[in-house]
Amino acid sequence: MRKYLLIALGIAILIPVVFLGYIIYSFEYETQKLIKYQPRLTTEVYDRNGNKIANLFSDEHRYYVSYENIPPRLIEALLAIEDTTFFEHGGVNPDAVIRAIIKDVSAGKLKEGASTITQQLVKNTLLNREKKFSRKFKEVLYAIRIEQELSKEQILERYFNEIYLGHGYYGIKTASDGYFRKPLKELTLKEMAMLVGLPKAPNFYSPTKNYELSLGRANRVIGRMYELGWIDQATYEKATGERPKVYNDTLSQNSGPYIIDEVMRQLGDAFPDIRSGGYKIYTTIDMRLQEAGYKALQSGRDEILKRAQEAGDLDENMQRQLNGALISMNPYSGEILAMVGGYDYALSPYNRVTQAKRQPGSAFKPFLYQVALDSGMSPATMVPDIARTYTYSGDNGEEKTWQPKNYKNEYKGMVTIRDALTHSRNLATINMVSDMGFGKIVEGLRRYGITENLPPDLSIALGTISISPIDLAKYYTMFASGGALTNPVLVREVITPTGETIKYENKSRQVNTPQQIYLMTSILKDVVGYGTGTNARVGGIEVAGKTGTTNDNVDAWFVGYSPTVETVVWFGHDNNTPMRRSETGGRAAAPVFRYYYEDMLRIYPNTKRYFDVPAGVYVGSRGDSNATEAFTDTSTAPDSTAQETPKTDEKLVF
Repeated sequence: MRKYLLIALGIAILIPVVFLGYIIYSFEYETQKLIKYQPRLTTEVYDRNGNKIANLFSDEHRYYVSYENIPPRLIEALLAIEDTTFFEHGGVNPDAVIRAIIKDVSAGKLKEGASTITQQLVKNTLLNREKKFSRKFKEVLYAIRIEQELSKEQILERYFNEIYLGHGYYGIKTASDGYFRKPLKELTLKEMAMLVGLPKAPNFYSPTKNYELSLGRANRVIGRMYELGWIDQATYEKATGERPKVYNDTLSQNSGPYIIDEVMRQLGDAFPDIRSGGYKIYTTIDMRLQEAGYKALQSGRDEILKRAQEAGDLDENMQRQLNGALISMNPYSGEILAMVGGYDYALSPYNRVTQAKRQPGSAFKPFLYQVALDSGMSPATMVPDIARTYTYSGDNGEEKTWQPKNYKNEYKGMVTIRDALTHSRNLATINMVSDMGFGKIVEGLRRYGITENLPPDLSIALGTISISPIDLAKYYTMFASGGALTNPVLVREVITPTGETIKYENKSRQVNTPQQIYLMTSILKDVVGYGTGTNARVGGIEVAGKTGTTNDNVDAWFVGYSPTVETVVWFGHDNNTPMRRSETGGRAAAPVFRYYYEDMLRIYPNTKRYFDVPAGVYVGSRGDSNATEAFTDTSTAPDSTAQETPKTDEKLVF
């Protein structure tokens, strides 16, 4: 019997000990959240010029500000209305508590708050808002504990960063930026008073919802400061009469959703807390050029739909499916200046710049002709622009034939490489690839870094590879940079909350010489000057580029570059159905390029206007004519002997 009594006594003693231990542990665990304060912070994304592109956050939108960067006048305004004796008490104001107890006892319930700033911080961070004596008791205990562990300055810093101020804004810095678009140091006294007046009832006093009520509350704050002698009468009168401008911005402020999605995709693995870690991400984007690119793409789409309407071909399906993409970059550094993934992100967040795999058509031809130039040919070398029938084995071993044609079913016989590319002659390109040998072409493309999705036959001459606009832009950097293959880069650097800077530097790889590349640039200048790309001509600046149109007008491209900027434009239907027959790369995409560059020159009038001619590029006679042609030590000047024209309809096997 005694044994059981001892066990019962032990249990009776153990239970309160365990319970007390739990209370102490819980108490310490909860208060550590404030003592070791690590709030969820908003990540900010900027363009290359420091302009905000967007805020990234999950549950709470919060910018952090240290105590040293909080204006003293702002602290005074808060203390005046919330806790005048803050720097004197130990977390609880005894006089206020006594007054509150008398009123609460008389009312039979919690009615009077009497909370100090420390208690408010505890309530908002560690407890709930229930008006119960038990919750109030814990609030007092927690506040006393916090005051033992933290300095008054640390408590104020946590309060100013934690407090909710309406409109989805957490923290004083966030609210200052959101309501007034100002940093804290630029706030007027009235604006400060409006902010510190919000914690009492943030939705009721929200200046975006109840402006006059917000002003009234702010005036009470200012009046209290005047009563305390913290401001003089002139300051009081000026502040109470002020009516600040208030902004009703969205929390994300996302002005570049396609950009933000790509930033998240690229950095998400490296920064799993990207939406709560408080990073500052600086991109390579120029938001002025981004807006110019968007307007240009929108204009091009409107023109395509307008032509369809005038021809009586416009239907709902076309309006829904027609889309486009634009990417512009510095070909030397790879920095992306503008990236427009579609005409309306709200309708489709699918980024056609990075995600769409389309055929480039004739926009791929410059790479094939570059292989020819690097093999010893020159822009004046003659190639046959004639019809040929090619035979090949089908899937079941049966013999099949292929009879490619030029776009307008015209044949010029022998033409120069310059003429063939300037006027985008399909047959000349196919015959050149066939005569050089498919293997030699592929070997050359691989030297330039083009290794993926290469078709295993002569259809490569018509650009039948599948490629995204951003990858095509990458490959074109070889032309636009003078021989270097440069990967596109979107993020310049990430700054962590601790101040650590993580830089993202891009490395290019030289895959050709400036001399050989200039030969191609001189041809692509002619494409824009009087070839298929005349709609891309821009007054006052040299432009080189190439159009691209795939079978049945499924895709329309223009890829071009000036001395310092390269841009890719694409149009097509999202479901891969054909556009109207008249919508070629030269008609649909090239004008968008021109529109964009005209805007770019208005924004940056000092943009470099003319291509440099590298040493080692010479000029000689073009065949037996009086015209001149560029050549190099590799691509030698041709002699005046005319080449014999091959017979037409020659059967070749590949």
